[in-house]
Amino acid sequence: MEQTTNNIGLDYNTEREKLDMPEYGRNVLKMVELMKAEPDKEKRTRQARAIIKVMELLNPQVRQLDNFDHKLWDHLYMIAGYDLDVDSPYPAPVEEEMKTRPVPIPMKGEKIKATHYGRNIEKIIGLLCNEPDSEVKTEMIRSLAIYMRQQYLIWNKDSVSDETIFKDIEKLSEHKLKVPEGIRLNQINQEAQFNRPGLNINVGQGGGKNRGFRKNKGKRK
Repeated sequence: MEQTTNNIGLDYNTEREKLDMPEYGRNVLKMVELMKAEPDKEKRTRQARAIIKVMELLNPQVRQLDNFDHKLWDHLYMIAGYDLDVDSPYPAPVEEEMKTRPVPIPMKGEKIKATHYGRNIEKIIGLLCNEPDSEVKTEMIRSLAIYMRQQYLIWNKDSVSDETIFKDIEKLSEHKLKVPEGIRLNQINQEAQFNRPGLNINVGQGGGKNRGFRKNKGKRK
Protein backbone atom coordinates (compact mmCIF):
# COMPACT_ATOMS: atom_id res chain seq x y z
CA MET A 1 0.00 0.00 0.00
CA GLU A 2 1.48 3.27 -1.07
CA GLN A 3 2.03 5.66 1.80
CA THR A 4 0.96 9.24 1.20
CA THR A 5 2.16 12.26 3.14
CA ASN A 6 -0.28 15.06 3.84
CA ASN A 7 1.05 18.55 3.40
CA ILE A 8 0.35 19.73 6.93
CA GLY A 9 1.52 23.26 7.74
CA LEU A 10 3.80 22.61 10.71
CA ASP A 11 5.10 25.65 12.55
CA TYR A 12 8.71 24.94 13.51
CA ASN A 13 10.52 27.02 16.13
CA THR A 14 13.46 27.43 13.77
CA GLU A 15 11.21 29.28 11.35
CA ARG A 16 9.74 31.60 13.98
CA GLU A 17 11.02 34.91 15.22
CA LYS A 18 13.66 34.56 17.92
CA LEU A 19 12.39 35.12 21.45
CA ASP A 20 14.01 37.81 23.58
CA MET A 21 13.15 35.80 26.73
CA PRO A 22 13.08 32.13 25.61
CA GLU A 23 12.82 30.84 29.19
CA TYR A 24 9.14 31.90 29.24
CA GLY A 25 8.17 30.42 25.87
CA ARG A 26 5.88 31.55 23.06
CA ASN A 27 2.66 31.11 24.98
CA VAL A 28 3.64 33.92 27.33
CA LEU A 29 4.53 36.05 24.31
CA LYS A 30 1.06 35.43 22.87
CA MET A 31 -0.48 36.36 26.23
CA VAL A 32 1.51 39.60 26.24
CA GLU A 33 0.43 40.43 22.69
CA LEU A 34 -3.24 39.89 23.61
CA MET A 35 -2.78 42.05 26.70
CA LYS A 36 -1.28 44.88 24.63
CA ALA A 37 -4.29 44.73 22.31
CA GLU A 38 -6.67 45.37 25.24
CA PRO A 39 -7.81 49.02 24.97
CA ASP A 40 -8.69 49.42 28.65
CA LYS A 41 -5.61 50.20 30.79
CA GLU A 42 -7.13 48.85 33.99
CA LYS A 43 -7.84 45.51 32.32
CA ARG A 44 -4.33 45.49 30.82
CA THR A 45 -2.87 45.98 34.28
CA ARG A 46 -4.87 43.07 35.72
CA GLN A 47 -3.77 40.88 32.82
CA ALA A 48 -0.17 41.96 33.34
CA ARG A 49 -0.29 40.87 36.99
CA ALA A 50 -1.73 37.52 35.96
CA ILE A 51 1.02 37.05 33.37
CA ILE A 52 3.63 37.87 36.04
CA LYS A 53 2.32 34.96 38.16
CA VAL A 54 2.53 32.63 35.15
CA MET A 55 6.09 33.79 34.46
CA GLU A 56 7.07 33.06 38.06
CA LEU A 57 5.71 29.51 37.72
CA LEU A 58 7.54 28.94 34.43
CA ASN A 59 10.84 30.35 35.71
CA PRO A 60 10.95 29.48 39.46
CA GLN A 61 14.71 30.03 39.72
CA VAL A 62 14.06 33.75 39.40
CA ARG A 63 12.99 33.65 43.06
CA GLN A 64 16.63 33.20 44.00
CA LEU A 65 17.38 36.72 42.75
CA ASP A 66 17.16 39.79 44.93
CA ASN A 67 13.96 41.75 44.24
CA PHE A 68 12.76 38.95 41.96
CA ASP A 69 9.34 40.57 41.60
CA HIS A 70 11.03 43.64 40.11
CA LYS A 71 12.99 41.35 37.77
CA LEU A 72 9.80 39.71 36.56
CA TRP A 73 8.26 43.07 35.68
CA ASP A 74 11.45 43.98 33.80
CA HIS A 75 11.19 40.70 31.91
CA LEU A 76 7.56 41.45 31.07
CA TYR A 77 8.57 44.78 29.54
CA MET A 78 11.32 43.05 27.57
CA ILE A 79 8.88 40.47 26.19
CA ALA A 80 6.56 43.32 25.22
CA GLY A 81 9.38 45.03 23.34
CA TYR A 82 9.43 47.83 25.96
CA ASP A 83 6.08 48.99 24.51
CA LEU A 84 3.75 48.44 27.46
CA ASP A 85 1.31 50.87 29.08
CA VAL A 86 0.23 49.43 32.44
CA ASP A 87 0.30 50.54 36.06
CA SER A 88 3.48 48.75 37.12
CA PRO A 89 4.68 48.83 40.74
CA TYR A 90 8.16 49.58 39.40
CA PRO A 91 9.58 52.11 36.92
CA ALA A 92 9.58 50.90 33.35
CA PRO A 93 13.07 49.72 32.29
CA VAL A 94 14.93 51.67 29.62
CA GLU A 95 15.71 49.57 26.56
CA GLU A 96 19.14 51.13 25.99
CA GLU A 97 20.21 50.42 29.57
CA MET A 98 18.97 46.80 29.48
CA LYS A 99 20.83 46.07 26.26
CA THR A 100 24.11 47.67 27.32
CA ARG A 101 26.88 45.08 27.33
CA PRO A 102 28.80 44.65 30.59
CA VAL A 103 32.28 46.10 30.76
CA PRO A 104 34.75 43.22 30.22
CA ILE A 105 36.98 42.44 33.18
CA PRO A 106 40.64 42.52 32.13
CA MET A 107 42.58 39.34 32.72
CA LYS A 108 45.46 39.50 35.16
CA GLY A 109 48.79 39.32 33.39
CA GLU A 110 49.53 37.90 29.99
CA LYS A 111 48.59 34.51 28.63
CA ILE A 112 50.70 31.65 29.99
CA LYS A 113 53.07 30.44 27.31
CA ALA A 114 53.41 26.89 28.69
CA THR A 115 50.63 25.83 31.05
CA HIS A 116 52.42 22.70 32.25
CA TYR A 117 55.17 24.91 33.70
CA GLY A 118 52.93 27.66 35.08
CA ARG A 119 53.15 31.43 35.35
CA ASN A 120 55.61 31.41 38.27
CA ILE A 121 58.22 29.63 36.15
CA GLU A 122 57.92 32.35 33.52
CA LYS A 123 58.36 35.02 36.20
CA ILE A 124 61.48 33.31 37.55
CA ILE A 125 62.92 33.08 34.05
CA GLY A 126 62.21 36.78 33.59
CA LEU A 127 64.12 37.59 36.78
CA LEU A 128 67.05 35.43 35.75
CA CYS A 129 67.29 37.31 32.46
CA ASN A 130 68.28 40.43 34.42
CA GLU A 131 70.87 38.68 36.58
CA PRO A 132 74.57 39.06 35.64
CA ASP A 133 76.41 35.90 34.64
CA SER A 134 77.97 34.15 37.62
CA GLU A 135 78.30 30.74 39.27
CA VAL A 136 75.26 31.58 41.40
CA LYS A 137 73.17 32.29 38.29
CA THR A 138 74.34 29.03 36.71
CA GLU A 139 73.26 27.08 39.78
CA MET A 140 69.91 28.90 39.82
CA ILE A 141 69.35 27.94 36.17
CA ARG A 142 70.25 24.36 36.97
CA SER A 143 67.82 24.22 39.93
CA LEU A 144 65.13 25.80 37.79
CA ALA A 145 65.71 23.23 35.05
CA ILE A 146 65.39 20.36 37.54
CA TYR A 147 62.08 21.74 38.78
CA MET A 148 60.83 22.27 35.23
CA ARG A 149 61.73 18.68 34.39
CA GLN A 150 59.60 17.52 37.32
CA GLN A 151 56.66 19.62 36.08
CA TYR A 152 57.12 18.27 32.57
CA LEU A 153 56.98 14.67 33.83
CA ILE A 154 53.90 15.36 35.94
CA TRP A 155 51.83 16.26 32.89
CA ASN A 156 53.52 14.24 30.14
CA LYS A 157 54.69 11.11 32.01
CA ASP A 158 57.26 10.34 29.30
CA SER A 159 60.99 10.73 29.73
CA VAL A 160 62.46 14.06 28.75
CA SER A 161 66.01 14.98 27.84
CA ASP A 162 67.99 17.76 29.48
CA GLU A 163 68.27 19.44 26.10
CA THR A 164 64.49 19.70 25.80
CA ILE A 165 64.25 21.49 29.16
CA PHE A 166 67.11 23.83 28.22
CA LYS A 167 65.41 24.71 24.94
CA ASP A 168 62.16 25.42 26.81
CA ILE A 169 63.99 27.79 29.16
CA GLU A 170 65.50 29.72 26.27
CA LYS A 171 62.20 29.76 24.38
CA LEU A 172 60.22 31.01 27.40
CA SER A 173 62.80 33.76 27.89
CA GLU A 174 62.44 34.69 24.21
CA HIS A 175 66.11 33.67 23.92
CA LYS A 176 67.21 36.37 26.36
CA LEU A 177 68.47 33.67 28.75
CA LYS A 178 71.20 31.32 27.56
CA VAL A 179 71.70 28.05 29.42
CA PRO A 180 75.46 27.73 30.17
CA GLU A 181 77.42 25.07 28.31
CA GLY A 182 78.23 21.88 30.20
CA ILE A 183 75.35 22.14 32.68
CA ARG A 184 73.90 18.73 33.56
CA LEU A 185 70.88 17.67 35.61
CA ASN A 186 70.75 14.86 38.14
CA GLN A 187 69.58 11.53 36.80
CA ILE A 188 66.03 10.57 37.74
CA ASN A 189 65.41 7.30 39.51
CA GLN A 190 63.07 5.16 37.40
CA GLU A 191 60.81 4.65 40.44
CA ALA A 192 60.53 8.35 41.26
CA GLN A 193 57.01 9.72 41.48
CA PHE A 194 56.12 13.40 41.18
CA ASN A 195 53.02 14.96 42.64
CA ARG A 196 50.76 17.51 41.01
CA PRO A 197 51.44 21.20 41.77
CA GLY A 198 50.65 22.23 45.31
CA LEU A 199 51.40 18.80 46.78
CA ASN A 200 54.76 19.47 48.45
CA ILE A 201 57.11 19.22 45.47
CA ASN A 202 60.76 19.54 46.47
CA VAL A 203 62.65 21.62 43.96
CA GLY A 204 65.92 20.12 42.83
CA GLN A 205 65.62 16.87 44.79
CA GLY A 206 64.45 14.76 41.86
CA GLY A 207 61.92 12.80 43.89
CA GLY A 208 64.42 12.02 46.64
CA LYS A 209 61.73 11.65 49.27
CA ASN A 210 60.06 8.97 47.25
CA ARG A 211 63.31 7.08 46.85
CA GLY A 212 64.01 7.24 50.57
CA PHE A 213 60.55 6.01 51.38
CA ARG A 214 60.92 3.03 49.07
CA LYS A 215 64.35 2.18 50.45
CA ASN A 216 63.15 2.19 54.06
CA LYS A 217 60.06 0.27 53.10
CA GLY A 218 62.19 -2.44 51.52
CA LYS A 219 64.20 -2.93 54.79
CA ARG A 220 61.13 -3.62 56.87
CA LYS A 221 60.67 -7.21 57.94
